[in-house]
Amino acid sequence: MTKRALLSVSDKQGLESFARELSSLGYELVSTGGTKKAIEEAGIDVRSISDVTEFPEIMDGRVKTLHPAVHSGLLAKRDNEDHRKQMDELDLKTIDLVAVNLYPFKETIAKSGVTEKEAIENIDIGGPTMLRAAAKNFEDVAVVVNPSDYGTVIEGLKEGNLSYETRRELAAKVFRHTAHYDALIAEYFTGLTGEENPETVTKTYEHVQSLRYGENPHQSASFYKEVKEDKGSLAYAEQLHGKELSYNNIQDANAALEVVAEFTSPAAVAVKHMNPCGVGKADAISEAFEKAYEADPVSIFGGIVALNRKVDKETAEQLSGIFLEIIMAPEYEEEAFDILTKKKNVRILKVDPSLEDATEQKLVSVRGGLLIQDKDKGTIDQVELETATDRAPSEAELEDLKLAWSVVKHVKSNAIVVAKEDRTLGVGAGQMNRVGAAGIAFEQAGDKAQGAVMASDAFFPMPDTVEAAAEAGIKAIIQPGGSKRDQDSIDACNEHGIAMVFTKMRHFKH
Repeated sequence: MTKRALLSVSDKQGLESFARELSSLGYELVSTGGTKKAIEEAGIDVRSISDVTEFPEIMDGRVKTLHPAVHSGLLAKRDNEDHRKQMDELDLKTIDLVAVNLYPFKETIAKSGVTEKEAIENIDIGGPTMLRAAAKNFEDVAVVVNPSDYGTVIEGLKEGNLSYETRRELAAKVFRHTAHYDALIAEYFTGLTGEENPETVTKTYEHVQSLRYGENPHQSASFYKEVKEDKGSLAYAEQLHGKELSYNNIQDANAALEVVAEFTSPAAVAVKHMNPCGVGKADAISEAFEKAYEADPVSIFGGIVALNRKVDKETAEQLSGIFLEIIMAPEYEEEAFDILTKKKNVRILKVDPSLEDATEQKLVSVRGGLLIQDKDKGTIDQVELETATDRAPSEAELEDLKLAWSVVKHVKSNAIVVAKEDRTLGVGAGQMNRVGAAGIAFEQAGDKAQGAVMASDAFFPMPDTVEAAAEAGIKAIIQPGGSKRDQDSIDACNEHGIAMVFTKMRHFKH
């Protein structure tokens, strides 16, 4: 009995050779619209889907494969006597292979200025229906959704037939593909309706790379990216040199990018274990990096550095003098790149953190569930600072307070950042109490804390942190305010001549 293959693809890559191979293997080809035209133009015999359904394609092609003559051919079980009998009685024929890929919905909604009508017209109905039907009946029907699998299918058919394992793998790929497709559509429509807490959430991501291991060697891991393109993110960064990124590299690099994205002036950020250990800004990127390095020359060893300007020769020479895991910047001068690549293993990435952050939500897995929240995109420019003390900060202090506040947002809570003259001096991260975090930051800053400023990611529940700040020599503090005991902290600041401003915006980071 002659076998039939139904081909209906938006992506014509590899179509001609695939169709030619199937034809040479004795398959009768059936196709639709543009796919049929492409096959005919290649000089390959092909029948129209209308010859099978005995019904014309109608409604601008919206209805062409949604017909019992197609779906009975896909769903009929070959070893089911009743199915065979019904097929014979109704003069229906089986379909043995399906190659379908779908209308480009993802590409359509990614276009600038796309309308709702355009998006809707690129929602495929017949394609997913055929794919799901064929995949459900994978034991009898070979189903191909990706042109990259054409070679595997032809090779298997030439050997006699596709194995059960191969057919099942192809079917699994189909169900992943249609689930991904439907998730994109659901997310798009949910966005149109403005629903903030839908009854179900299906997030979809695309594979970037398999990683050597996770946080530790006994954990496996992979890296996936969001479908919505975010060119300022690590997922779309271009690796120019060095070893493959690890799980921990990706976590740390992402943290560094998020910190350096806070700055419009030339800035450098050093990160270790997802916390900034040194941040500096200046008129030149080399000066900014020097400040970031001097902030903590110990912790930067083996760390990640992100810069928001092109790396020049001078900066490259500074960077090359330290053991670093990753260097990230928007661009590299040729001479600078030559200097950096003398170290074989350092990972050099090209990514521009100044590009707009396209990610609106943060997802965190918890045992048995998922937490979803808006990303913390709050900035110092969005708040009206309120001076809470008798003394207001000087202009220089205010600039340092803004830097410290931009950094403390990215430090694990409880978080304290000490800064002065456009660089951090001490960072206290992830402590169980605020005064403990302050103690770490002051110890790191040492004598440099004299005349410096301090940022706290949340309010002071009692004045002990202010007392510790005064002893360290801090002259100005920025914090959200809002504690029932704010006045105690205000009084302590006034007693020690410390200026304190409230932002009324908290930056917890757990």
